[in-house]
Amino acid sequence: MKTSNQGATKMTIGIVLAVLTFWLFAQSMVSVGPAIQKDLGISLGTLNIAVSLTALFSGMFIVAAGGISDKVGRKKLTYIGLVLSIIGSLCLVLAQESILLISGRVLQGFSAACIMPSTIALVRATFQGADRQRALSYWSIGSWGGGGSTYLIGGAIATYMGWRWIFILAIVISLVSMYLLKDIAESKAKQSSNSRFDFTGFFIFVGIMLALNVAITRGEELGWTSPLTLTLFGVALVGAALFFIIEMKKSNQFIDFSLFKIKPYMGATTSNFLLNAVAGTFIVTNMYIQLSRGFSAFQSGLLTIGNLVALLVMIRIGERLLQKVGARKPMIAAAIMSSLGICLTALTFLPDVAYVIVVFFGFMLSGAGLGLYATPSIDTAVATVPFDKTGVASGIYKMSSSLGFSFGLAISAAVYGAILATGNEAIAAPAGIMVNIVFAIPALIAIMLTIGKADSKKVPKISIEKSIAEQ
Repeated sequence: MKTSNQGATKMTIGIVLAVLTFWLFAQSMVSVGPAIQKDLGISLGTLNIAVSLTALFSGMFIVAAGGISDKVGRKKLTYIGLVLSIIGSLCLVLAQESILLISGRVLQGFSAACIMPSTIALVRATFQGADRQRALSYWSIGSWGGGGSTYLIGGAIATYMGWRWIFILAIVISLVSMYLLKDIAESKAKQSSNSRFDFTGFFIFVGIMLALNVAITRGEELGWTSPLTLTLFGVALVGAALFFIIEMKKSNQFIDFSLFKIKPYMGATTSNFLLNAVAGTFIVTNMYIQLSRGFSAFQSGLLTIGNLVALLVMIRIGERLLQKVGARKPMIAAAIMSSLGICLTALTFLPDVAYVIVVFFGFMLSGAGLGLYATPSIDTAVATVPFDKTGVASGIYKMSSSLGFSFGLAISAAVYGAILATGNEAIAAPAGIMVNIVFAIPALIAIMLTIGKADSKKVPKISIEKSIAEQ
């Protein structure tokens, strides 16, 4: 598919704005949670559910949405996602209690599930080679950059305009994105079979994710050793075993396990899950600084400026390194930098001024690492799978992002809250932060074991042939 420079620019901006509806605006709940909790009078447990719910629902439905985008059209599903974003944001604007808050967050999750894989597939269908890598770097700016700026921008809006304005702006951004994308051609894969959707696998998967999320986010309130909490963990464990046994016997699997036979795709997806889980560092640090050191949402957001700038700069550097040395080296460096950044933010024993400086540089180092990781990772995932599976492969890749983000936030916040409840305030924050090392180190190992120097440049022959034939 060929497009003019002006059309390509317009399309790229529209896609980036679509991605921002989730990663910047929907995810601002992470930074403005205390303000929402105070305004609506909800419990910390309810707030934690609302914070993690969007990423959870995105992660649960994103694979199905990716497969649907291959069949019905990537542009069409992007539009559906933007409409859901508008409705979900409107629910939050009008929320006076937990019902509309939770409903809006669920709709935002469905919105993200539609937008993420379909926009990646649109990029893959439109651009090739270096142009594809450049477009994906801009997509990454919307994704990783949006997530990095949510603390600053969300905090500023909440402090000076009120938290509801975040979601009013999300509605405006969704409408602008729809306008910019209205003239692009539809893209869909040519279907060789009418395989039925795997509802059994889908519902088992949803049950597993819901059980885990409720157990983690409400474990403190329910009691970690209470019968209900233990039952939820048991349901998740048994469900996971059942899911694997049933799915391996099917040809129309909910999660296409054959994609994981492609080592670089497996490495990119696994490390993507783990490095998105590192986001737990930010929510614990943000809560600690506001609750224990008296910072406002905007002041704590200012500490992330270095993170945002480093992330945005390193995304473009990561793109250039990808083209020169392949994906392996920048991805390894990224995991190491993120780990070091986490360690710096855990030094909560330092006095105010010293801690502020250390946190600033810790966030900046972590942002530089994630920026370096972004384009090599997503290009490796997209370029190493057949074209007719781009949507579902993108869905699985972005599922790993959303679920990693959701469970990273939930686990870190749960550890922080559980220790804080015992009165050990001095170790609550560092313990909640250092949990994220458990994610960062395995991410490094996964990259080293699966990603080769030139993997992202190895495009299967089928992808190029189908790309030409199916547009």
